[in-house]
Amino acid sequence: MVAAENPLIVQGDLTVLVEVYSPHYAAARDALARFAELVKSPEHIHTYRITPLSVWNACAAGCTPEWIIESLEAYAKYRLPDHVRVQVRDLAGRYGKLRLMRHEADMLLSVADAILAEEISRQDQVKPYLSRRLSPTTFLVPLSARGQIKQALVKIGYPAEDLAGYVGGEKLKIGLRTPESLGGKPFELRHYQRDAAEVFYAGGSDRGGSGVIVLPCGAGKTIVGMATMAQLQCSTMILTSSVTAVRQWISELLDKTTLTPDQIGEYTGQNKEIRPVTVVTYQVLTHRKNKSGGFPHMAVFDGRNWGLIIYDEVHLLPAPIFQITADLQARRRLGLTATLVREDGREDEVFALIGPKKADVPWKDLEHQGWIATAICTEVRLEMPESLRMTYALTDHRNKFRVAAENPDKFALVLEILKRHFGQPALVIGTYVEQIEALAKLIGAPVLTGATPQRRRDQAYADFKAGKVGVLAVSKVANFALDLPEASVAIQISGTFGSRQEEAQRLGRILRPKSGANQAHFYSLVSQDSLEQDFAMKRQLFLCEQGYEYRIVHAAEWANQETMSAA
Repeated sequence: MVAAENPLIVQGDLTVLVEVYSPHYAAARDALARFAELVKSPEHIHTYRITPLSVWNACAAGCTPEWIIESLEAYAKYRLPDHVRVQVRDLAGRYGKLRLMRHEADMLLSVADAILAEEISRQDQVKPYLSRRLSPTTFLVPLSARGQIKQALVKIGYPAEDLAGYVGGEKLKIGLRTPESLGGKPFELRHYQRDAAEVFYAGGSDRGGSGVIVLPCGAGKTIVGMATMAQLQCSTMILTSSVTAVRQWISELLDKTTLTPDQIGEYTGQNKEIRPVTVVTYQVLTHRKNKSGGFPHMAVFDGRNWGLIIYDEVHLLPAPIFQITADLQARRRLGLTATLVREDGREDEVFALIGPKKADVPWKDLEHQGWIATAICTEVRLEMPESLRMTYALTDHRNKFRVAAENPDKFALVLEILKRHFGQPALVIGTYVEQIEALAKLIGAPVLTGATPQRRRDQAYADFKAGKVGVLAVSKVANFALDLPEASVAIQISGTFGSRQEEAQRLGRILRPKSGANQAHFYSLVSQDSLEQDFAMKRQLFLCEQGYEYRIVHAAEWANQETMSAA
């Protein structure tokens, strides 16, 4: 490569500037995504940051510090600063220097050298969990502090590799309905699903058993969970985001495994069944009568001798679940997600308590292989009407975003987009209930919000899947774990500020493989020159990370954009 054409400018503070129009941009971006976090993505120059957590997750997923440095050097426009090499090696070298192992009824914390051990022993966050020093490099740690000491060590910059082992849990015979098995509908594990399950399982050794699998929506994270269950053959609790997601899990388990209905329990607001495989919502687990009260449904964690706990949509894990997960470190823990980004910044808690990233398959790789639909992502900017501009100007800063998001001129634009994609199943997604209800009435579509009874939701989803309904108008209830493979168009009329997490989930609603062209369209409607436009730039970070071209067009010019026509 010619250095002048290379896209990376690597800075001494571990930030990396990336020139978008370089001929080597795509290759450099794909490499960076393995070990750096995207911070900003304006039109010409994107900014990444290499952080301790991003490097540790890369190491856990199989990257070496030499590979990270070679990737930076291969795409750098200028010579890599020497101290960047030193810092990358130092951060990567911290992963694996500390190990937790079983020692009779307690644990040993083993440190690579005596000087580091001395430094760690003097850290206020760590000292409460060290019972006594057994040698210059080993400490006795109470087994009950397994989660807490891992949290403390991550906070001081030295993650511990957990080799303290796991309980086997209650045995349960689980098989997958492969073509060789008898009965049921057979299916084949895709190669990346099999690889993800195997890297988590790690042959049943203590090096496996905890961690996070990152896969796009529509790529079959549920299948990875079931493959893991089949490897471990044990009683399993599955935590997920909604009643709809619970029932989708149960449907998939009955369709693709040898489990029978009497072996699978639903633990939700409507049903409280604890069975060998139990599927639970985060909402019911964190329900309490008042803010000072306890969480009565947390008792489900003690309902059986679980051998595996699956955290679906682990990026949504509520704070109270973190607290109890710290006490569940002897159980195998599998996190499933489309993105490790958390809006509360607690990615380090996921790393410490659920485990490091074990597999991360780039979205664009799966798109090229045909496992998910090809997506065209477009932001359409429209001006606010004169009357709304005055309202916006007079509104206090706190409410400006909502004023811009509820721009009434978006309705006509939605009608035009639906017209261009006539006959293609579409979702219109918004954050504000009044807005989505008014639009649903205009386009004659069923409307689904948090207040919609579960029975009506299920019926609307069934009608959509059957082709009886061509458009659904949905609020935030469609953000997570909604399986509507037929949807090929999504129109986002309002979002939750700058949530990258929400952007990932909403795009994921239309990425299930399609017959024919396997093409999906994702539109985001944004009021121009407003706070909504500023937040839209933050939401784009996720799409840029995954390699999607995010086109921005102006509504006034949109009618002349032939490339925006339906495929």
